[in-house]
Formats: sequence, structure tokens, C-alpha cells
Amino acid sequence: MKITDYLAQDKTHVSFELLPPLKGKSIDTLYNLLDPLMEFKPPFVNVTYHRSEYIYKKNVDATFEKVVVRKRPGTVSICAAIMNKYKIDAVPHLVCGGFTKDQTEDALIDLHFLGVNNILALRGDAMKSENQFTPEIGGNHRALDLVSQAMNMNKGIYLEDDLSNGNPTDFCVGVAGYPEKHAESPNLKTDILHLKAKIDAGASFVITQMFWDNKAYFDYVAMCRAEGIKVPIIPGLKPLTSKKQLTTIPRSFNVNLPDTLTDAMLQTTTDEQAKQVGLEWCIMQSKELLQKEVPCLHYYIMNNMPEILDISRAVL
Repeated sequence: MKITDYLAQDKTHVSFELLPPLKGKSIDTLYNLLDPLMEFKPPFVNVTYHRSEYIYKKNVDATFEKVVVRKRPGTVSICAAIMNKYKIDAVPHLVCGGFTKDQTEDALIDLHFLGVNNILALRGDAMKSENQFTPEIGGNHRALDLVSQAMNMNKGIYLEDDLSNGNPTDFCVGVAGYPEKHAESPNLKTDILHLKAKIDAGASFVITQMFWDNKAYFDYVAMCRAEGIKVPIIPGLKPLTSKKQLTTIPRSFNVNLPDTLTDAMLQTTTDEQAKQVGLEWCIMQSKELLQKEVPCLHYYIMNNMPEILDISRAVL
């Protein structure tokens, strides 16, 4: 079932976003996380996709060897496993960075064969060793290009020019939205125009970057609507669980934390107190969004957040 079909229903759903296990770990780590979450009947879960990175390994002769490392493989197979085990839809992330267009086409073909017909198209981050994003030679440069490639395949158009009568796929493509603008955008209006280009190219739903001020989300939706963006815009949520995140979260995700939340976290004296403040704030956010009848509450839980059970039970 397509994500847009779920979002068209007259109710607010809940969904979760997961990381693939680290290389060498079992998928049981994901099952142990997902098993208790099934009580909330999520129609879908997202699974992130991670590009390969390069490291330089020092050899015994003091020279350095460039080595490709991929710490979290398995997104496509994890999605298939989740769909088979839980009978819900899985939404894999597809990224531009680290992949040629041919490799992306192969991944989309695999997903199509597996019956995975929802994807989230993202440009992806720069490698840790780079100051700015550098596309793969022969790869897509922007999420817009990735959306266009998926839409071409929905029309039966593949990369090989001499391939005729290609079987059309049926992908429902989502993209990311940034209520406080993307880090590389000069301002929010420009960022929304980039979003509109992705929607015009065929994307049919948006999942936002995490935020902690609901007003930022409501204002963002209003600005999107004013620009003619009519697709569902799903709010992305994540509870703070430590004081350390007051520094790491804004730096890593280019977001602002409200003064009220920050002050309350700083007044705590133990990790448990700080975590409780973060949970209560997320519950407050969720309840307000639920009252406004958002189509879905999307929680970034990664792979280790038992607190999400308390939040979901308090809200749903």
C-alpha cells in the first residue's frame, strides 16, 4: 500500500524511523525494538540508508591505503524482512551520495521485485572527510534528480537508451522538508521553492527534519501551502534524552531548541531528570500536533530508544 493511501485516511497514524544494524550485528536487534512498537499499529516504518565512507589505513611500510567502509549495510533486505515479519510497509531511504545512477536503478529494480513501492529520496550528507557534498561520478547530484529517476521508471523509462517496452514501476516517493531550512539554503523561502521543485517532479509526501517548536512546523506548512505544495507534510519528532544533546543536536541537524525547553533541561541535576524533561516536551508536542489532526506522527527512534513506548502510550 502506498504511504499516500494511509495519509488520506481520516486519522493520525504513527510511524518510526530506524537505523540498520552495524555490520556484524543481527537483525534481531531491530526485531527486539519493533516488537513492542507494533501495539501502536504503525502502517509503515522508515529504514535509513548509509553511503560508503573512505578511510586511510596505514600500511607497515608507512604508506596509506584508501579503504572503502560501509558501517550499516542492508537497508533493502531489512525492508523486505520487516514487511514479511510484521505485514506493514517499509520505506527505505535512497541517497545520491556514493551511488551512480546505474547503481540507483539497480536498487530500485530490487525494491520493485520485492514489492517495496515506497521510498524516501534524499541527497544525503557529505562524507565526514569532506566540507561539502560531492556527488558520485555518474550519480545524481540532488534529491530532485533522484525523484526524477524514480518517476521515469514509473513510466517504464530506464537508463539504457535502447531498452524499449520497459516494465513500469509504481513507486510512491517521499522527500525531506526542513521547517527551519536546510543548512545549505540561504533562507526558508528558497528552501521551500526547492521542495516545490521536488513535488512538481513527482514526489507525493514530505517528512520533516526533527523540530522542537511546533510553531515552526505550523508556519512551515502554511508557507508550503502558499507556494502551492498540497501533499501531506509529516512532522518528524525526537525526544531529547540528555543535556549533552543541547549542544550536539543543533550542531548536527541545524535546528533550534526553544528557550523554555533548554532552560528546563539546564535546571536538571541528573541524567534521569533531563531525560524526563525531554520526554514530557515530546509528549506535549505530540498531543498538540494530534489535536491539529496531522496525518502522521513520525518518531526518529534510531535503534535505542525505549522512551518511545512511554511517549506513544501517553499520546495515542
